[in-house]
Amino acid sequence: MANSTQQLHISSPAFAEGADIPKIYTCQGEDINPELHIAGIPEDAVTLALIVDDPDAPGATFDHWVVWNIERTAVIKERFNPGINGVNSAGRTGYHGPCPPSGSHRYYFRVYALDGHLDLSPGADKPALQAAMEGHVLAEGVLMGRYRKSAD
Repeated sequence: MANSTQQLHISSPAFAEGADIPKIYTCQGEDINPELHIAGIPEDAVTLALIVDDPDAPGATFDHWVVWNIERTAVIKERFNPGINGVNSAGRTGYHGPCPPSGSHRYYFRVYALDGHLDLSPGADKPALQAAMEGHVLAEGVLMGRYRKSAD
C-alpha cells in the first residue's frame, strides 16, 4: 500500500524465501497454514492483516487467504486462524493452500501492520480488505514460496 513507511521481515520455519512450500501446507497435504514469523512491527501497530495469493493462476490472481484484525503478534502459528477471515477465490473463508493446476506457482504471504482494527464484515473479499486498509498501513512485508504438484 502506498502509505507504508516501514518494512516488515516475514519468514517461516517451514520454507525459506523463494523456496518450495512443503506439501503438508498444500491441497496435496493437510492444507494447513504454515507458521509465519513477523519482525519489525512498529510500536504503534495495533493489528495485522494477511493476504496470501498466487499471481501465476490461470486467468487472474488467486486469493488463498484473506484475514484481518489479527492481534499484534510476532508469530502466526501453524494450523491457526489468527483473525477475521474473508472469502478466498475458492469461495470459502480460511486458508486454502497452494494447489496449482499445472507447473510451479509463486505464493505470496503479505503481512500488513495497521494502526487500528478494521470495521469489515467477516467474509469480505481481498479488494474490500485492501480498501479498508487504505491509509492505515504502517508497515508491510512479504514472503514468497513456490509449489508444484507432485505426481503421487
